[in-house]
Amino acid sequence: QVQLVESGGGLVQAGGSLRLSCTASGSTFGISAMGWYRQAPGKQRELVAGIRSGVITNYSDSVKGRFTISRDNAKNTVYLQMNILKPEDTAVYYCNVMKWGIDYWGQGTQVTVSS
Repeated sequence: QVQLVESGGGLVQAGGSLRLSCTASGSTFGISAMGWYRQAPGKQRELVAGIRSGVITNYSDSVKGRFTISRDNAKNTVYLQMNILKPEDTAVYYCNVMKWGIDYWGQGTQVTVSS
């Protein structure tokens, strides 16, 4: 089992920045990919950014150029640096890891961007 603990959400004005962190614990050997998803009220959960093999990253078109995902393997932690935040970025952000074909999810952290 893998446990995920997220932190860093909050309320910020449009144009501001936040940094999300997610630390994995438990049986972390074999984690192949880590990422962030988000879900806004009334919408489906969507991929925001992912990182695999420690360096290969992908982003949704809506956040490219504004968000950066990174991973500290020694700390089993994935980060999401979010800059130039927009009101449409408001959502619950979920950390996700994949280990041997199984998805694990964090509890979610709220990000609210005011206009």
